[in-house]
Amino acid sequence: MLSQLRKEQRLIEDWSSPLITREYAHGPLPPFEHAAELVRNGECAPTAPKLQQRCLISTSVLDTGGIDEFVAFLSRRLPSHGIATTIMLTDPAARRGLLLRSVREEGIQVIQESVENSRRWLTDNRPDVISAHAPPDWLIEAAHDARIPVVETLHAVPTPIGTNWQAEARRSQCIRFFVAVSELVRLQYMRGNPAFQPDAIVTIPNGFNDRQRPPVDRTAARQWLGLEDEFLFVSLGRHVLQKNAYGLISAFSAVAQTFRHAHLLIAGRMDDALYMQQLLRLRGRSGASDRIHLRDSISHPSILLCAADCFVLNSFFEGWPLASMEALCAGLPVIMSDVGGAREQVGREGKFGYIVANPAGDPETVTWETAARHRFQTQRNRAELVSAMNDIIDNREHWEAERSVIAREARIRFDVEACIKQYVNVLGKAAAA
Repeated sequence: MLSQLRKEQRLIEDWSSPLITREYAHGPLPPFEHAAELVRNGECAPTAPKLQQRCLISTSVLDTGGIDEFVAFLSRRLPSHGIATTIMLTDPAARRGLLLRSVREEGIQVIQESVENSRRWLTDNRPDVISAHAPPDWLIEAAHDARIPVVETLHAVPTPIGTNWQAEARRSQCIRFFVAVSELVRLQYMRGNPAFQPDAIVTIPNGFNDRQRPPVDRTAARQWLGLEDEFLFVSLGRHVLQKNAYGLISAFSAVAQTFRHAHLLIAGRMDDALYMQQLLRLRGRSGASDRIHLRDSISHPSILLCAADCFVLNSFFEGWPLASMEALCAGLPVIMSDVGGAREQVGREGKFGYIVANPAGDPETVTWETAARHRFQTQRNRAELVSAMNDIIDNREHWEAERSVIAREARIRFDVEACIKQYVNVLGKAAAA
């Protein structure tokens, strides 16, 4: 088992070296492993008011995924609105993660026990409300038995563990409210479970967490990565089927033939070693293997966003991807497949980038099964994705000049206080009902 784990870890590059190794005449760069030196400190958290409610926030792991980031965000921000938070990890075998260590160091209580002990904790402590994120059935059942109201956030449909629509009508009877992170997710859920009360599912787009994504000097970030005149596409996401790096690499291989200075960086946690092996094989056949960088997740993604020229995400399905929103708030143009959040984040006017067709067809009906059928095929949005990437490179000077405008407008559109206040409202309603 240990030898297999070590073999899998070697499939992905870490952050011990720049993307491009160069010698600089003006002196040495900061040590590459000291990425934090490039990141300026964010604002301090405000003093919390008197805590009037207790909220348990459940998730399976706390590492580097979008759901993980949002759970950490809620746990940090709700106390400033009078809601005490505790996190429960519902996967007892979850590995130690970057966010887990961080929130514990900040003094946030994290429970990671067996299912039996976690159920007992719920009965003994009875929080006022549970904010559930991809919850397992046992948690919903335990909360129902203990008469604890549950507000479940739908980060995507299908959920990360798949949505059993035959059982969902019954399961949803134990949920007080659903929060959909985008209108597409709300429509997908209502189509799958039409019996659920429409007024009990609300749409709350995620806000931009500026405290955890402080600005970085672009010149320093590009030097740190070894970039000069290269054009860098960045995609942040786990190396799994859902994110569809295979389709992205396939499209970029065509872009790379036209633009010899173009590079693609895909950075994220490797959750599927077999899928990663397919990505490596495709990169080897691409004709641009030295310009396609497959990296592990990074503690400070702000560095990559500030260094990049464009963000691209070619997922089969999403709810409200945080990485693309953060890219906009960093001033990057964004290319996204038509998934949840794309229409609200990027729009159709071309002001902030481009939405291309979903790689598997209708974004409202895509499932894990349809994604699996299309994962290693020539995908239907390939030509459109290639065209969008080519266009962004062709108009590099325009997008460079628009960075400050994109960033300013995105931070207004994705106001973090508006997001947290809506969560406070729905959690309060659930607790009071």
